[in-house]
Amino acid sequence: MTELQRPERIDCMKCKHFYVTWDPNFPRGCKAFGFKTHTMPSITVLASSGKPCMNFEPKLKPL
Repeated sequence: MTELQRPERIDCMKCKHFYVTWDPNFPRGCKAFGFKTHTMPSITVLASSGKPCMNFEPKLKPL
């Protein structure tokens, strides 16, 4: 991929669907897609679909 074709990188840590699991083999998860993974969920989504995550929603900041 060239610089112009490289998809935007999604930061799962800033997404409200991201969570940390208690499973040492799959420590990260995505509530929107309903899966656990050993990498960041956005990387798994990109690898399996070829497109950046479309379910990213920023976390709400406390008042």
